[in-house]
Amino acid sequence: MRTLGLDIGTRRIGVALSDEMGWTGMPLETIQVKRNNAHIERIAAICREREVSAIVAGIPLNMDGSEGRAVRKVRALLARVQEVTGLPIHEWDERLTTVAAERVLKQSGMHHARRKQVVDQLSASLILQGYLEAQANAQTS
Repeated sequence: MRTLGLDIGTRRIGVALSDEMGWTGMPLETIQVKRNNAHIERIAAICREREVSAIVAGIPLNMDGSEGRAVRKVRALLARVQEVTGLPIHEWDERLTTVAAERVLKQSGMHHARRKQVVDQLSASLILQGYLEAQANAQTS
């Protein structure tokens, strides 16, 4: 039972995938957002290929916790993903995940051009890992 993690942006979607035990989230790929909704089909294909049982998606709340226009756009996309995949979708507060991912990549010495290619994947991985850890903690409580 794998979980897919998504960091949804206006131009790119970072994708991460859990291991079969649901312990760790690893970066998988970056999908370019297309007007023809090919990005939704790609997400659905990954779910089929990797036998995904659930999706966790970062929700871009404002720093004060309120919801803005970006949240509505993400939820609209998630509704289409849910229609196509039929999988349960869990929302996860993604505040500062991209900042944290950028910091990790910069500290690793990665060149700016390469960081731009993988930052969304790493952000998706951080979202997914946070969700997986919360689930594990809830089970042990």
